[in-house]
Amino acid sequence: MAENSSRDSKTEVTDMEKEMQSEVKPVDPPKPTFPEGGFRAWATVLGAFFIQMCGFGYTTSFGVFQDYYVRVHLSNESASTISWIGSVNAFVVIAAGLIVGRIYDKGYFYALLWGGSILISFSLFMLSLTKPGHFYQVFLSQGLGVGIGIGMIYLPSIAVLSHYFQRRRAFVMTAVATGSAVGSVVHPIMLNNTLDSIGFAKGTRASAGLVSGLLLISCLLMRTRLPPPQMKSDLKTSLIKFSKDKAYLCCTAAFFFFIIALYFPIFYLQLDATKHNLSPNFAFYSLVILNGTQLFGRIAATFLTGKVGIPYLAIGASACCSIIIFGMIGVSSVASVVIIAVLYGFASGIYVAIMAPMVAGLADDFSEIGMRMGISFTMAGVGGLVGTPIDGALLTSEFHWWKPAVFSGVMGMVGCSLYIGMAYFMRQKAAMRAAAAAQSKA
Repeated sequence: MAENSSRDSKTEVTDMEKEMQSEVKPVDPPKPTFPEGGFRAWATVLGAFFIQMCGFGYTTSFGVFQDYYVRVHLSNESASTISWIGSVNAFVVIAAGLIVGRIYDKGYFYALLWGGSILISFSLFMLSLTKPGHFYQVFLSQGLGVGIGIGMIYLPSIAVLSHYFQRRRAFVMTAVATGSAVGSVVHPIMLNNTLDSIGFAKGTRASAGLVSGLLLISCLLMRTRLPPPQMKSDLKTSLIKFSKDKAYLCCTAAFFFFIIALYFPIFYLQLDATKHNLSPNFAFYSLVILNGTQLFGRIAATFLTGKVGIPYLAIGASACCSIIIFGMIGVSSVASVVIIAVLYGFASGIYVAIMAPMVAGLADDFSEIGMRMGISFTMAGVGGLVGTPIDGALLTSEFHWWKPAVFSGVMGMVGCSLYIGMAYFMRQKAAMRAAAAAQSKA
């Protein structure tokens, strides 16, 4: 009897537990709130600004190294071969986003930040030790070492801004992007005034010291705020979902084609001015003029995003850049170089500033931003990898400048056409959402 009563009581308890479990429904986690400011937020913004200055700003300053390597340090190699150093660097910086984005989403922001900063500093000091004529030494230290280091911190420094800003996210991201424009002015001036005067080793070490100091400040300033997003899907599932987003597909394809064109003036304008027998002092500052006006373009993008809209800015900036690249066919005087540098710097500055917020704006959820950026920037990296070596091959040792200009201009126009498609599908998607919202209210 006692055994039967105990069994009955256990059965009742089990039934009650089942009922209680059936009544418990999963509760969605609360949506994160965003302070839109505060000391920690703006300290993180400043740290991201310095990272852009030392990261992408250094990558886009490769035109100084391209000119110096062709003339002095690696004069035994062709311009096309040397351009692989810069193109691999740019590829790794951007394409690393596919892996780095996943690592960042899992909560390893600080490991990426400190690890990437240390690698950049180490690689730049190793670059100063490379011997003239030893291509592989320069390629390993600058192409791979610096590239991997920048790739580790480039995307996380932008994505972490989403921890603090939502309403002002596009404004803050475009403002931070001006850091690379500042860097692309500071680094060429410093390098052009030190490489020939005090030598490659000392000049590179001085540059490495500046970069290392700014990166240390960034590491001390930047802080995360939100926990890592709950990863509900793997890479394959995300790719399947993103492949159905036509606007995102157009954006990612446009990244690939337009980046093929983007680096041609940045890498070759200083060499172009030098080979046209322009004043060496002016040739050295041609890239500074281009990068300086890039700063104004990025500042303009900060204010234009809210008024014009990112999709239409992308269309206008890519179209202008492509037309200006075609105009490089006629470069032969100081005036023509200045016009190309000013116009291209401003238009490309707008474009680069809106790349990250463009992808972020296509995400359906906060947790997708890292993955979407990683995929899109990987495709951009592939474009950067193949673009400048093709330009160098088309240029040949006889320096036929019209061939790479036409090639890059056409690739730029293809990218512009894809941005038009992106804008169309974004409007279509917005109209469908508005119609669905109206039906739900009715």
